[in-house]
Amino acid sequence: MRTYDLTPFYRSTVGFDRLFSLLDQATSDGSPGYPPYNIERTGENSYRITVAVSGFALGELSIVAKENTLTIKGEKTANENGQDKSEVLYRGIAARAFERAFQLADFVQVKNASLEHGLLHVDLVREIPEAKKPRSIPISSGGQAPQVVDGSAAKVAA
Repeated sequence: MRTYDLTPFYRSTVGFDRLFSLLDQATSDGSPGYPPYNIERTGENSYRITVAVSGFALGELSIVAKENTLTIKGEKTANENGQDKSEVLYRGIAARAFERAFQLADFVQVKNASLEHGLLHVDLVREIPEAKKPRSIPISSGGQAPQVVDGSAAKVAA
């Protein structure tokens, strides 16, 4: 496995801390662990994260979106088998708590979450605000006088 030392970049850049921390995470031991998940692109600006959460009830799962981080947590309640007084001889089904965090790009928002057949689906959409979208600027010819948008330039001339 390769390791990269990004220390020289930390010394000579300002404001790129988040980018370098994401690079550090990507180059670290990235074993996916528990629970398994898929990330799909479902459209030009839409995505879906699917997490395998079999054995977890709806009340045992939580989804929190804070800034650019989406966190999915699962926590099993106390011993379910205590109701029927049975004893588990072998536990092969994982019932441990988990926390999975995903870094979201700017303007990506959670639109929907659903639980079906042991799979948690989280639908995401990238919605760029109108102020951030590119806009076309008209070019005027040199013969026309510049237009004053507000009266501030006229007040200065007077």
